[in-house]
Amino acid sequence: MRFAVLTGIVAISGLSQGMLLPLLALLLDKQGISSSVNGGHAAALYAGVLLISPFLEQPLGKYGYKPMILLGISIVICSLTLFPLFPSFFIWFVLRFLIGVGDHMLHFATQTWITDFSPPEKRGRRLSLYGLAFGLGFTAGPLLASLASVNEALPFFIGALLSLIGWMAVFSLPNEKPRPLERTSTAAGRWLGAWKGAWPALLLPFAYGFLEAAIHSVFPLYALDQRLSAEQIAFLLPCFSLGGILFQLPLGALSDWLGRRITITGALLAGAGCFLAAFVADPSPVSLAICLFAAGMFTGSLFSLGIAYMTDLLPKALLPAGNLLCGMLYSLGSMIGPPLSGSAVDVAADAFFLAVSAVLLLPVLGLVKRRKQEKTA
Repeated sequence: MRFAVLTGIVAISGLSQGMLLPLLALLLDKQGISSSVNGGHAAALYAGVLLISPFLEQPLGKYGYKPMILLGISIVICSLTLFPLFPSFFIWFVLRFLIGVGDHMLHFATQTWITDFSPPEKRGRRLSLYGLAFGLGFTAGPLLASLASVNEALPFFIGALLSLIGWMAVFSLPNEKPRPLERTSTAAGRWLGAWKGAWPALLLPFAYGFLEAAIHSVFPLYALDQRLSAEQIAFLLPCFSLGGILFQLPLGALSDWLGRRITITGALLAGAGCFLAAFVADPSPVSLAICLFAAGMFTGSLFSLGIAYMTDLLPKALLPAGNLLCGMLYSLGSMIGPPLSGSAVDVAADAFFLAVSAVLLLPVLGLVKRRKQEKTA
């Protein structure tokens, strides 16, 4: 019951985020906002994640998981309701920032709670289901956004209503708290301890954030350079997400059976190989679709696998700090991905695939280095 409710509200959160990205982009474009400013507006959500992160660990330890989830969903519900009531560029920027705050409170509390109560032999599968729930919701988000053709306010109000249903479901759960923090420790000390203990795992959310944002923001520019049509681009983009959705659970189960390090290393190398194959292959819609789908198969689970591996490496007292770092590094990767991969495209269109492959190889180097350190210890 507890796991079902938590994954359900994460799916609703994914639906809201997947709806907001295209919907606000289109509505701002109708207001005459340039593409560059429109993209900067989207960064407000990630700014909310980064700015609220330092203030979440202490309240979670004091009040528990349930109150933080309820507060996070409440912020999202209020923000979604206010979007159609105040169609202003600056007010929408603030509301988008608040969505980032509320969603991060929700995700931080739910993923910390799941990592806390999940036994190691089931951790990979459960966190894969967690990632699958968010991915399914995020993928369905644009369908909800399409209801704006009926009424521009309708997607916002439906998103708020679904979030309210999730908010009510959380009341059925008993409240729990993470393991108490050491009185002598500081937030900076806990973050540093989490980084030292699990830095190879923490590189995975960063790499996934970079990859996801680069594909959805910059890959269309590469495709346009290759003279692909808008319809072909619309067909290609979901291929990556579909591969990730279909293989979330198999990769998570494989990591439980084979071991987290081996599974993650293999997935990273295979994913980088898929992007390198796209680099050398003929840029036809069919070959690109195959490469993107295969890349999604291997890299679409990096965030959930990273959380599972981080949980394996850290003591329970440092799990809140580790989960905070996962969210922050994912947001940082999402903010860095579009400008860096876009710069690669400015140099040469095909360099897009080299850029994302290089980012996937960074965690591999980290895993190899960690392995050598353990052997010499």
